[in-house]
Amino acid sequence: MPAPALRPSDRAPGLLLGDAVTLPDDVEVGGNVVIHSGTAVGAGATIQDGAILGKPLALGAHSHASRDALPPLVVAEGARICAGAIVLAGSTIGPRAMVGDRAHVRERVTIGEETTIGTGSAVDNDVDVGARVRVQTGCYLTAFSRIEDDVFVAPGVITTNDNAAGRGDELEGVVLRRACRVGGGAVLLPGVEVGEEAFVAAGAVVTRDVPARSVVMGVPGRPMREVPDEDLLEQWS
Repeated sequence: MPAPALRPSDRAPGLLLGDAVTLPDDVEVGGNVVIHSGTAVGAGATIQDGAILGKPLALGAHSHASRDALPPLVVAEGARICAGAIVLAGSTIGPRAMVGDRAHVRERVTIGEETTIGTGSAVDNDVDVGARVRVQTGCYLTAFSRIEDDVFVAPGVITTNDNAAGRGDELEGVVLRRACRVGGGAVLLPGVEVGEEAFVAAGAVVTRDVPARSVVMGVPGRPMREVPDEDLLEQWS
């Protein structure tokens, strides 16, 4: 079935709009933006140069992801979609959230209020990201993961969901509980849960669940101590 046609708009240079796309007057739109059919954009949102919103799903021949029809993309009020970012249909970008330059957000993803997805980061399908989460540059959030409120994910973090490395059908994302922190370049294996207020050190390879408030270091990651009271989120709010 052919994709719905896009039409030029004089709202901004090079802007292309699909059917049933209406932009509130206070939405800022950069050049060469593409907004596909049905996408809903809230008041006060910003869409920077070269962004693509509501992109139709395209799957590889061997993908196990659902091919069901997707609802339109929703970009809530005050959200920012930065230059070159791509956000697929079927997802929701929450109020005042930001999808950074060249970031990629797949289908059936929820990005919570005031959450930031950093430059060049990728959020795979069926991921739920809570409010006030900070995902830094060059991270990968694997499919079927859950990230609770106030989590911090440092640059270059990789999460995985396939223990069989392409030789099986069972995929299990990671769970990052409220206010946990994951250091730069850490790797989390499929199904791992990082507990509330836990801290995963930079470069760690996490192969098993991390208890709440534990500090985990090394390859494989091992608990070394407990996060002190003065480092808990309540002391920084």
